[in-house]
Amino acid sequence: MISGKSTLIAHIGFPTESFKASYIYNPWFDRAGIDAAVIPMGVKADDYASVFRSVFKFTNIRGALVTMPHKVTTVSLVDECTTTVEIAGSCNAVLKRPDGTLLGDMFDGVGFTRGLAHKGFRLDDAKCLVVGTGGVGSAIAASLAAAGVASIALCDADSRLADELGRRLNTHYPNLEVKTGSRDPAGYDLVVNGTPLGMQPSDPLPIDVTRLSPQTFVGEVVMKQEITPLLAAARERGCRYQVGTDMLFEMIPAYLEFFGFGHATPDDLRAVAKVAY
Repeated sequence: MISGKSTLIAHIGFPTESFKASYIYNPWFDRAGIDAAVIPMGVKADDYASVFRSVFKFTNIRGALVTMPHKVTTVSLVDECTTTVEIAGSCNAVLKRPDGTLLGDMFDGVGFTRGLAHKGFRLDDAKCLVVGTGGVGSAIAASLAAAGVASIALCDADSRLADELGRRLNTHYPNLEVKTGSRDPAGYDLVVNGTPLGMQPSDPLPIDVTRLSPQTFVGEVVMKQEITPLLAAARERGCRYQVGTDMLFEMIPAYLEFFGFGHATPDDLRAVAKVAY
């Protein structure tokens, strides 16, 4: 139940019909005895900039989850951004601080790296390849850099995006080795598919899987199915892997901490979620 004392988290995007966050957060709040709720709020792109600040005038709002198509626009609307936001160029979480100022953060990458850590993958000094440098790929690259990897290779169908991300990474992590251009997975400890390839049955694989070593860990962001064609091929070669929904359920604990709601584990969230992935 939502009461007059409830703390609200807006889930802002458009359209809202596919939003699932409330099915995960709200059952956990109920189980934890926290009087809070995630509320979907549909705002079209043309109205977003003018509406954004007004949302945070509500006295019982703690923050917002931000999704498409507003992640990039949000960067210019908050008072302060984290390093991850500055590198990724997009923002998917906003915290209203006690003084009313707004802090923007990005948790796609944190969800990915937390999942890797929980699976025993050592990020420090790892050599990584990230294929796809849009919003999610950029966020993952930023979190990999923050975790202390040795090098990151970036590849995108639009080489300009990869080059620009590489420059932003080196601005904040000058000692990080960054390369762009090749999607050859040979020789990497970690290979990440940060593209939508795998959403449709006719999609090509994002990398040449015959070049994968069995020692390479393969990470996926596509959530349409648990074992995508890429992961099926990687598993066949003996690689360890991470499915796309692992990133989601690892990301939510980071959001909860950001908003000051305490700690949860992915298993806690899966146990009470009212939606299956």
